[in-house]
Amino acid sequence: MAKKVVAKKKPAVKKAVVKKVVAKKKPAVKKAVAKKVVAKKKPAVKKAVAKKVVAKKKLSAYKPKKKEKYMSAAMKRHFNEILVNWREDLREEMQKTFEHLKDKGEKPADDLDRASQEEEFAFELRTRDRERKLINKIASSIELLKQDDYGYCESCGVNIGIKRLEARPTATHCIDCKTLDEIKEKQHSG
Repeated sequence: MAKKVVAKKKPAVKKAVVKKVVAKKKPAVKKAVAKKVVAKKKPAVKKAVAKKVVAKKKLSAYKPKKKEKYMSAAMKRHFNEILVNWREDLREEMQKTFEHLKDKGEKPADDLDRASQEEEFAFELRTRDRERKLINKIASSIELLKQDDYGYCESCGVNIGIKRLEARPTATHCIDCKTLDEIKEKQHSG
């Protein structure tokens, strides 16, 4: 009988000790870390979020006024701002890529690491090439804005529409002409 009593008391004592130690150490560490992190990061996050919200408010979807003429001066300013901001964002990304390629230009000794790095660079360059072409389209859209031809289909001359231009500011065809072009393309390639 003595063995049963001893066996029952030892596990109970170990569990109680473990619980007390864990309970005392973890909350103290969490509170100290949480206070430091929260105190340092919250103000910085609020400022960054506030700046992004302001930028998004300026570029929100255009809501035409009642009886407003299509491609009025206000609409043109709105789409010009969208196109210029988009072009600047793409240029900044291209600059970041060039700096990244310069910084990471060293070749690793390991063949697998080198192959992985070259694949990463190739992917980035393909992406930047697509963005370079997009910058050219943006430049031509800005030029169309200056000539008062922006927002009209190149094929039929109909209004492209504000919603379509919001979705794709570089659109040059109305939805009907673009659909016909895509159908013709599928027929020729398929």
